Amino acid sequence: MCIINCVPKRVDHEERRRQIAEAVVRIAASRGLHAASMREVAAEAGVSLRLVQYYFHTKEELLKGVLAHLGRQITERVTRSVAAMGEPMTPRTFLYGALTALIPTDDQSRRIMLAYQAHYTLTLTEPELAAEGLTYANGLLDFVAGHIRQAQEAGEVAADEDPRQAAAITLALVTGLQSSVLAGQYDGRTATELLTSHLDRLMGGPGQQVI
Repeated sequence: MCIINCVPKRVDHEERRRQIAEAVVRIAASRGLHAASMREVAAEAGVSLRLVQYYFHTKEELLKGVLAHLGRQITERVTRSVAAMGEPMTPRTFLYGALTALIPTDDQSRRIMLAYQAHYTLTLTEPELAAEGLTYANGLLDFVAGHIRQAQEAGEVAADEDPRQAAAITLALVTGLQSSVLAGQYDGRTATELLTSHLDRLMGGPGQQVI
């Protein structure tokens, strides 16, 4: 007869999904996503293959889940960076906080960005994954363009600047700087300084109004 500890342990399904997704991130950051077979992911996560297949029925479903997981981690990183900018919060300070947060400057952000770029590289040869990645990329473009437009309305960006074009150029720079840091060409501090220099030129320099 069961007398003590008879109640079955409650499983936190979201935590299980995060555990498995983080295992994929570690594999992607160290060996690339091609190495992330369901069996390898199970071994890395310390769970059974059957459990991985319970939460993610196919490799495609697993990779889409990991991309969503990375998106949440990047969002959390951006949120912390923006909050650290302090008050008053302006379109300029928001953009600085958000965009500089996308540069890998520590082990955690390096792992996140490596895994994110590994996912992007995989979409070049596996088109069925491309739509999901483009959704995130286009969402980020809309996000940055919207805040550049707000900065423009506040007089922080030149009136003749095309916000969407400026956002596209800025994000292309961010992507290039991410790769340069991951490859060892620049360190995180130097890459952040280069991005800051670009943002200063776009917005006329710290504290300046653009006419």
